[in-house]
Amino acid sequence: MVIDSHQHFWEYDPVRYAWIDDSMKVLQKDFLPADLGPILKDNKVDGCVAVQADQSEAETEFLLRMAEENDFIKGVVGWVDLRADNIADRLAYFSQDKKLKGVRHIVQEEPDPEFMLRKDFQNGIGHLARFGLTYDILVYPNQLAAAVLLTRAFPDQKFVLDHIAKPRISEGLDNQWVHYIKELALNPNVSCKVSGMVTETRNFKWQQEDFSPFIKVVLDTFGWQRLLYGSDWPVCLLGGSYMEVLTIMTDYINKLPEKEKAGIMGLNAINFYAL
Repeated sequence: MVIDSHQHFWEYDPVRYAWIDDSMKVLQKDFLPADLGPILKDNKVDGCVAVQADQSEAETEFLLRMAEENDFIKGVVGWVDLRADNIADRLAYFSQDKKLKGVRHIVQEEPDPEFMLRKDFQNGIGHLARFGLTYDILVYPNQLAAAVLLTRAFPDQKFVLDHIAKPRISEGLDNQWVHYIKELALNPNVSCKVSGMVTETRNFKWQQEDFSPFIKVVLDTFGWQRLLYGSDWPVCLLGGSYMEVLTIMTDYINKLPEKEKAGIMGLNAINFYAL
């Protein structure tokens, strides 16, 4: 079974989704399950995980409603305020919906590179495992050091790194990124999504071989058992079609044994998110 472990839906609102600026005009419209369903079918993808793109409980409610109405949405990574005093109550409320598999905070937008080490944030992280919820780590490379410390501090919590931490693909491998990816991969409770790469290229121009050194690093460090394919649709449309993004991954892993390909392209996501 092929699972796209990372994609988004939204009913476009320029205030709510202010991060979609005029350089991303292709994204300034609604993207809903009716748009993605045929694309998944055409590319022989069996299901997906919908991930939050707005930091509000309304976003979580919206995604859970989409999942209830569309069977191909196998799970939801929503948002709750992990820093809230009543975080346990909010997690108890949302985890009643079995399609909620995890939560995410858009840490990449936090100016403090050590945001994830704050006591109030870590208090929230400490409640997730009790509700069977995962945590998606969305960071830039300069925040990876904090990610290493966070995941080390909560060995029983399941984490997954989104978008391989968004390195600058067009500039080639950065030694600091490689170092912290290796450090992060030493923590067995952390997986990694091979996703979101085309949008980290200069002017969204790329050749397929540009991604190979980066995929090699995460494959060598995390191993095939902890890698998850993700499209980052519709954000990926800034840099290519769904098929082009999918092909980057399938071409790279083509020579791997069938068991390893099946893991990366779906079974690992099923196991990680308990789909």
